[in-house]
Amino acid sequence: MIELIRTNDPVVISYIEALLRDADIAHFVADQNMSILEGSIGVLPRRVLVTEDDATRARRLLKDAGFGGEMRLD
Repeated sequence: MIELIRTNDPVVISYIEALLRDADIAHFVADQNMSILEGSIGVLPRRVLVTEDDATRARRLLKDAGFGGEMRLD
């Protein structure tokens, strides 16, 4: 899987999930349950992942939505 975005902001994660879901792009939010370990203070970032097959389309979608500067390049 390819990491698109890494952020501590739950609103950004929710918005990106909605964009990907509406575009029928399968995705996974990694580290979502780490809040149990950190005490829900938002220190550990969550990562939005997509398959390699969907990465180009997902990157284009997020860039068009204004998240181009926040996307992971590797």
